[in-house]
Amino acid sequence: MKLHVIARGRIGRCPEADLVERYRKRMTWPMAITELDDRGPVKLPGPVTPCVTIVLDERGKPLASRALADQLSRWRDAGMREARFLIGAADGHDDDMRAQADLLLGFGLATWPHMLVRAMLAEQLYRATAIIAGHPYHRD
Repeated sequence: MKLHVIARGRIGRCPEADLVERYRKRMTWPMAITELDDRGPVKLPGPVTPCVTIVLDERGKPLASRALADQLSRWRDAGMREARFLIGAADGHDDDMRAQADLLLGFGLATWPHMLVRAMLAEQLYRATAIIAGHPYHRD
């Protein structure tokens, strides 16, 4: 299953970008990153294959790493070909975007800078795929 991070804003050259790239390179699952403008409507391409949409939001459900891995496995086993992870700009997502989500995912009650969320998400996706593969990166 392809993991597709769709994020508002350009990450440029910064420590967060280095972290994202480090985890992306280590991942055995295909991972794409699409950057969108900070402002304006979000126009997602229509799914070419069966996909799920995960919206990262401060109101979202916090998932333990193993629970995220289990959810990715269930989607993959159900025939989903792509999981789209949407990261908003500084003001987050609108109600319509949250309503379209198959899952609202949160990284706790704190508010995180959206560039840091990319690095946190990349690490969690790497960790989840490592758990699924039985790799020792994750320790219970």
